[in-house]
This record gives sequence, C-alpha cells and structure tokens, in this order.
Amino acid sequence: MTEELLNEAKAAAAIGMSVAFLRRGRLAGIVGNRCPAPAHLKLGRTVRYLRADLDAWLRARRIDPVARVEAAASAAPRRDRRRHTTSAA
Repeated sequence: MTEELLNEAKAAAAIGMSVAFLRRGRLAGIVGNRCPAPAHLKLGRTVRYLRADLDAWLRARRIDPVARVEAAASAAPRRDRRRHTTSAA
C-alpha cells in the first residue's frame, strides 16, 4: 500500500474537524443522525487514516445548493391553481 497515511492530528486538520470528533466516531460508530467519522486503520495500538478515505468522506458530505433547490422543486407536489368556486343557486 503506497497511499499516504495520516495520524489523528493530521487527519483532523485535513478534514477540518477535531481529534475528539475522530475519537468519538471510532468509539461510538454511527449514533442517531450524527455524521459518522471517516474510515480508519488500526495498526496495533496505532490509528491511521488514508488520505483517499478522508477525501472520499469529504466528497460524500458535499452539498450543492443549486442541485438541492432543483431537486426540491422537482419533488414538490404541484398544486392545482384553478379556483374552485361554488355556484350560487
């Protein structure tokens, strides 16, 4: 394996999160609707992160606001804009 391995501090800096976030993610796993931590390697007592895994984790959390608005608009139910009037007798 020739990929770049990062320790906790460098991995946390690379993704803009804290070391505590990475540790909590490893210990607790996925809890409720919280963001899961990136994949890691456990080498004896040493924990390392592959740069490629961190990059994939970041890409998976990317939000494109334009695509989000377009998706919401296409998924929204269309309302019938014709007025329903009752006829007076």
